[in-house]
Amino acid sequence: MNYVLDGVSHKTDDHEYYNPIPEGYQIGKTKFIIVSGTVMSGLGKGIFAASLAKLLQLKGLKVTCMKFDGYLNQDAGTLNPFRHGEVFVLDDGTESDMDLGTYERFLNQNITKNNYLTGGKLFHQILSRERKGNYLGRDVQFIPHVTGDIKRFVRNLALTSGADVVFVEIGGTVGDIENNYFIEAMRELTYEEGKNNVCQVALTYILSPGFLGEQKSKAAQLGLRTLMAMGIQPDVVACRCDSPVLDKVREKISLSANVPFERVVSVHDCDSIYLIPDLLESSRIDERIIDLLGLRYKINHNYVLRDEWNNYVQKILLPKKEILVAITGKYTSLRDSYASILKALEHAGTHQGRKINIKWVDTTELNEQEVTKELQDVQGIIVPGAFGSRGSEGKINCIKYAREHKLPYLGLCYGFQMAVIEFARNVCGLTGANSTEINPETLYPVIDILPEQKNLDSLGGNMRLGGHNVEIKANTKAAELYGSLNVRERFRHRWECNPQYLCCVGQLILSN
Repeated sequence: MNYVLDGVSHKTDDHEYYNPIPEGYQIGKTKFIIVSGTVMSGLGKGIFAASLAKLLQLKGLKVTCMKFDGYLNQDAGTLNPFRHGEVFVLDDGTESDMDLGTYERFLNQNITKNNYLTGGKLFHQILSRERKGNYLGRDVQFIPHVTGDIKRFVRNLALTSGADVVFVEIGGTVGDIENNYFIEAMRELTYEEGKNNVCQVALTYILSPGFLGEQKSKAAQLGLRTLMAMGIQPDVVACRCDSPVLDKVREKISLSANVPFERVVSVHDCDSIYLIPDLLESSRIDERIIDLLGLRYKINHNYVLRDEWNNYVQKILLPKKEILVAITGKYTSLRDSYASILKALEHAGTHQGRKINIKWVDTTELNEQEVTKELQDVQGIIVPGAFGSRGSEGKINCIKYAREHKLPYLGLCYGFQMAVIEFARNVCGLTGANSTEINPETLYPVIDILPEQKNLDSLGGNMRLGGHNVEIKANTKAAELYGSLNVRERFRHRWECNPQYLCCVGQLILSN
């Protein structure tokens, strides 16, 4: 490691400087776009970052995105979907925030653990280094050690990815205690890398109360002032609103934040998030950022990728025949719990020329008599992943309805396991068949815990996780749909179909 940035810091004999630089890293080779949020969380920083990254990718630049989350969990694996939305599993097994799924879908990239940092992961690494004596006897502090290791992480991603531009999304809202030190690290990064190598983007919210009938910018102005008080001067302000932000409001933001008017952009609601890149492109903010970062000489338009993207966007806009699909689960009150499923349905519907409407069915208290009423008007049923016994019998009742009425059914993870249980009970005659997760004493454990999971005493990061190569049986519905007998899928589970019962439930697997 090189601990000096030439021209940035001069070290005295009793200096307090600490700035680990990955071996081979060069200032200026990679540009950084830092995206932070004001006023409130949930504005779509990840969607904005992914959309802007897509525009740069279409111009031939190599891009990657990373996310920082301030919570002290080491990853998202043990977070309740009700509180945080779905856990998005990367190919390398990292259990991450759902925004990383947005990055992958927009950019068509497999990203890794190097693209995701939480407060818990950061402090775990720092304390491990301290125990090893890596800080040379120093008292470990937020500045320079915590901020220094954040910058190490960001620069390491730049180095290993070989990206021309690294997008860094700061989770949460400016003013949150849990992300203050990360914002400070990005202030230091901007100073050390130089302003022509870093672009600071502030995403804010323009209030538009219906009872007033006008847009209000005061909350946005105060949020931006808070960011500026922390040493961050925005280069771009992106204004979220339900309708296009008025020019007079943009002028107020421009004056308040010291940002040129043409770099204050409206990011208003669209029918699909995949229309956001076109919205940003129409404002020419991508061109202005390219000029800010001196990237004009690297532009080499990828016309093939551009045509593919344009064709997809045009399909989104076409009128479509509508179909109704039921998602039956226990987290239905928070749609973000099933974000990847919703996006997969949107993609599939777009390519097939269909608009897929969702009917949410809460299975927690769904009895067999209510199933027909809930599902009689749907054309397909999905039972998504879950854990625990709550709502399991409701799911099984929905699966029985799908089988008996020959409705297309997709069981994901837990949903597949429930399908095996339903088939075992009602077709194979194994009365009371169950999963040992739900009933450890069942006489017919058709779903059982993986052997390597039996003696674990903790829950975090130790399931079967990440991408695995899968062999598909020939002459099955799965083989027909995949169009291949060898595929790669991502896993996140502790239980599996019990091999002892394959002679029975194998009828389900091979039944076409």
